[in-house]
Amino acid sequence: MSKHLITGALALCLAAPVVLAAGHVRADDKQPELTDDVGPVKAFRIGARAYLSGDFRYALKALEHAAKAGHAMAMWKLGKMYAEGDGVAEDDQRAFDYFRQIANAHADDNPHSQFASVYSNAFVQLGNYYKAGIPGSQEVPQNYGEAARMYMHAATYFGDADAQYELARMYLEGNGVPRDAAQSVRWLYSAAKKGHVASQALLGDMLISGVDVHPRPVEGLKWLLIAKDHAGPSDRDWVLSLHFKAMQATSSEQQLEATSAASAWTESSD
Repeated sequence: MSKHLITGALALCLAAPVVLAAGHVRADDKQPELTDDVGPVKAFRIGARAYLSGDFRYALKALEHAAKAGHAMAMWKLGKMYAEGDGVAEDDQRAFDYFRQIANAHADDNPHSQFASVYSNAFVQLGNYYKAGIPGSQEVPQNYGEAARMYMHAATYFGDADAQYELARMYLEGNGVPRDAAQSVRWLYSAAKKGHVASQALLGDMLISGVDVHPRPVEGLKWLLIAKDHAGPSDRDWVLSLHFKAMQATSSEQQLEATSAASAWTESSD
């Protein structure tokens, strides 16, 4: 899962075990039998409770029961479990297969639906796999073009900020798409306005450095200030490094103007 932005049903999926804590089930409790009349929604809830209790074997069974009936959140959770080795042996091919099932079934679903963030994140996960490739897999070798296609669909159809960031990087580096700094900036702006910290920081750095784009130091520092104030632990070091570099490259007048602009943006977005 992308660490930058989680919305809608995707946040619910991550929080499901906590939300269901009131129905906490100990690993040694007798679990309900997963008969054919147990629907996918109920099976997903049972799986989430079992996951919370640490009964990963039963959680896996219940989530698979829901996934076989087409429950997208169950498929997504199984994909993440296999991708991260969370309660199961790590298996990137299985993770890929679950994300692909979601993408194949929901590529054209309403981008504003309750589960749109789950669908779009499946495309992002597929893009990540194609970008890196699965070692030893003939089915999923490194394929920048296919990665760009996955990101493009999530970025354009679902408006996914993580996909927009990844697509911006591909345009910046010329991987899978022609190198195009202007397109990179366009996608970074789109994601930055959604609160995507990595996009804010990279956009700010590009606008300050002026490499391949028209330099706009005040605008660039504005975005770096916003990113610095919202960066999580995994982003903080590199964002602070870019911020430090930006402060050395801008005047005190530019810094005052950027600080005011950053404050105004933060207030308007709250």
